[in-house]
Amino acid sequence: MTVVGGRAVMENGMISVDRWAIGSQAYFLTHLHADHTQGLSPSWRRGPLFCSRVSAKLFPSKFPGFDLSLLRVVDIGRWHSLSIASPSSDSASTVHFLAVDAYHCPVMYLFRGEFGYMLYTGDFRWEAMSDRALIGRAMLLNALKDVNLDYLYLDNTYCNPAYAFPSREVAAKQIVNIIESHPKHDIVIAIDSLGKENLLAYISRVLNIKIWVWPERLQTMHLLGFHDIFTTKTSLTRVRAIPRYSFSIETLEGLNRMRPTIGIMPSGLPWVAKNDKGNNHPLGPPVIDPNIFKKYHQYIYTVPYSDHSCFSELKDFVKLLKPVDIKGIVTSAPSYTNPLYFFGHLCGTKQTSQALHQKNETLRSGGSKLHKKGVKKLQHTGARASRVSILRRVRRGAKVSDTDSTLV
Repeated sequence: MTVVGGRAVMENGMISVDRWAIGSQAYFLTHLHADHTQGLSPSWRRGPLFCSRVSAKLFPSKFPGFDLSLLRVVDIGRWHSLSIASPSSDSASTVHFLAVDAYHCPVMYLFRGEFGYMLYTGDFRWEAMSDRALIGRAMLLNALKDVNLDYLYLDNTYCNPAYAFPSREVAAKQIVNIIESHPKHDIVIAIDSLGKENLLAYISRVLNIKIWVWPERLQTMHLLGFHDIFTTKTSLTRVRAIPRYSFSIETLEGLNRMRPTIGIMPSGLPWVAKNDKGNNHPLGPPVIDPNIFKKYHQYIYTVPYSDHSCFSELKDFVKLLKPVDIKGIVTSAPSYTNPLYFFGHLCGTKQTSQALHQKNETLRSGGSKLHKKGVKKLQHTGARASRVSILRRVRRGAKVSDTDSTLV
């Protein structure tokens, strides 16, 4: 049998991860954020779709009428297997895969086969000291014991030293402090249709309050197991979680004409670290401002609460796994950089090209107009900007056959 390389497995349509075009033998979903489901619809019928149990619960509400018999539920921490046909021959081989907690929404996938070992992170946050990350770390290291990780498909959303922000625990405490410091104000918090559930639950628990959400979001909260802390009755609380797309300066100004209101935007996007000279610079040593929240506008605070890994966490992740090769899954971003640019020297075979090293040194000594322009654009991104529309056009790929149970 001809052995197909890991990248060929992903990019020639043998396995598709968060990509839904025709031609793959099997499809994998990391999570249900909109930028990872472009191409999915209630009428989609292209093959078996592997996903986490959490995603399977949400599928009927996200895609009413979807053929649920196509879903294959993947349990976290357990190896699964399926048969895959080689694109260069009629023979088949077995592909094994393991779902690992991505500490973002559901999962990342580790694939094992004749092509080697390949990890696709999807969106993930690698907070090394959190209990969940420690479990994920142990799971990955155990799975990769005495073997090399051949390919790493990395969430490179914040793959730039300009992005330095604290843990979600620290950022969540700061959000609570902002709310407590405005006891006579209504509070609106910008969130997406999925995600930030743990942040809202933390706020509710610490302040002992309910949080308002819109009806569709309440349904999602109930499906995720949050039954008592959210409401659609505005009279029961002064804290409301509103859709990110409706969060704007104009919205806050309008609300303040009726009663005092403060808006909070939890996102890593507005945060560009300052180097030790106080200048914004994509290659300077990042310094996290101890005053981590920022008053963006008279009525708006931005807080660097992110479900994506910041640069230092990405670096620690690559250093831990030492992959032979890396490819970013985010191909469009204000300060996009190929992960090999920063992390190639950390790869297991240290195959960073001389050209990349030279380019790196050039940027460190003289800077790059392209990067500076990107960072400048970042600094001026407004609160209305959607992180999805700004950061992503995601390329994905992969292929397989199934042995797992159907969702019932």
